[in-house]
Amino acid sequence: MRTNFALLAVVFSACILAAAQTPARHATPQHTKKAAAVTAGAPDDLFFNGVIYTGEGFADDKPRVVEAMAVSKGKIVAVGTTAEITRLAGPSTHLHDLDTAHTHHFIFPGFNDAHTHLGEAGREKLNVDLRGTGSLAEMLSRIQAAAAAAPAGHWLTGGGWDHTLWKEKVLPTRQDLDKVTGDHPAFLSRIDGHIAIANTAALKAAGITAQTKMPEGGAVDLDKDGEPTGIVRESAQELVEKVIPPPTHEERRKGDELAIEDALAHGVTSAQDNSAWEDFLVYEEMEKEGNLHLRISEWLPFAAPLEVLKAHRAHHDANDAMLHTGMLKGFMDGSLGSHTAAMKAPYSDDPKNTGLPQYTQERLNQMTVERAKAGFQIGFHAIGDKAVSMALDAFAQSGVPETARNRVEHAQVVDAPDFARFKKLGVIASMQPNHLMTDVNWAMDRIGPERAKGAYAWKRFVDAGVPLAFGTDYPVEPITPFRGLFEAVTRTNEYGTKSLSLENKLTRGQALYAYTQGSAYAEFAEKHKGNLTPGFDADFVIVDRDIYKLRPSAVLETQVRQTWVAGQQVHSSSAQ
Repeated sequence: MRTNFALLAVVFSACILAAAQTPARHATPQHTKKAAAVTAGAPDDLFFNGVIYTGEGFADDKPRVVEAMAVSKGKIVAVGTTAEITRLAGPSTHLHDLDTAHTHHFIFPGFNDAHTHLGEAGREKLNVDLRGTGSLAEMLSRIQAAAAAAPAGHWLTGGGWDHTLWKEKVLPTRQDLDKVTGDHPAFLSRIDGHIAIANTAALKAAGITAQTKMPEGGAVDLDKDGEPTGIVRESAQELVEKVIPPPTHEERRKGDELAIEDALAHGVTSAQDNSAWEDFLVYEEMEKEGNLHLRISEWLPFAAPLEVLKAHRAHHDANDAMLHTGMLKGFMDGSLGSHTAAMKAPYSDDPKNTGLPQYTQERLNQMTVERAKAGFQIGFHAIGDKAVSMALDAFAQSGVPETARNRVEHAQVVDAPDFARFKKLGVIASMQPNHLMTDVNWAMDRIGPERAKGAYAWKRFVDAGVPLAFGTDYPVEPITPFRGLFEAVTRTNEYGTKSLSLENKLTRGQALYAYTQGSAYAEFAEKHKGNLTPGFDADFVIVDRDIYKLRPSAVLETQVRQTWVAGQQVHSSSAQ
């Protein structure tokens, strides 16, 4: 039952006066710092007259909704009716009426993105951004503008192009880039990061010719004359990347700050991140200054030497709730869009190609057992059905505990028998539903109708009892979780004109669960993160609409009004 704020004026006049004189707070240099005048035992903040989804009941699609909640010292301390919760106020408690004369606001648990690349996203923001280009001509126009603005000889990096969005759907060539790059070496990643286009100057700087020996799992495309086209695939990209001057510390920090701001602005309060060690050191620097407001669990590279991994794990407090290292991330294959995902049978639209596995099974098994015995959680990027099976085979080895919460990242195409193996081995399916919004336009062409039954199969995983964690793969896709929620319940493109395997749709509650509590479980944080009940972290998002009840297309238009982390407001939009 909704209680009008005016009716409480007599009882709470003192605290209301105090609140009226105190503006909404933004994050302070220390997340736990509070005003000294707060009455002992009284909450720091009260939110009332609202629709607050606690997160309870999401998995069963029977969500618990309350009117009010109390926050103190970074934790939720009480939830209930407006009358019950406002009774807890003290003279210095900040009051937040969610039903103002202007608009009604809704609260949901903060989103936990289970798969990001914040460092890469930041550098894309500082370099050539090719996301959304609708044609090769538009791509080249943007590159030409960047070349004109760059110092002489400066490398042009960045990317985000996607040739499957173009009418001609043909990969660019080095000759295309040469027309607009002048004296600048250029190396620009496709949106999935699994292939890139290099111009002639970049290939020359890297020493890449038709005779260059490729690293395992890598390749360069050759034209009809046997010369490199400029397309560099998978691990072969390292040949170019190692000759590109690294960003300065200042450039890296600026990019990381932009990526973190982007996450907070879209209601993401936690990120499980795969960036470089240098980015982790930037996050650490920001935390020491009191300027890190996004919770980050940083992944370490599976392929790194074990002693390096142990040293990096020991570098930072594992119990730090804002920042710590997490699982090891390894790569089994590439992507469907690039035809580099490892498949058991050839691609339906490329009959001679089964993708590019990154390991032999023997080597993979050996490294997995070694790292598991050292106490690491392991997550494998595996998109094709062969790659997924290889990952599960590695997890099935003696010495790899089923309690480790090991993960398969993406799991986009899964062979039917492997769903049960996920369950048996205790493996988490860490997936990004927003990928299907793009891939639905061509996925059937790549894999055919039979394999499509086990593709992007969120519901099939849930029915098999497999833990499901959702993320975005930012910056491969925008970090907004609302695209993922839309896709999880529709399985169509954003226009509703094309769909894939509709039997694998989720309910709204199941999708929200995977984006909050499922992601928390995937990082061993489900006992303090992912819902809004007493004792849990006060990480939540205030939005302009009820994303649980609205039609899916309306969810895409959701606006984040405020984002709170550890009981502190860390983002506020101009439209309140």
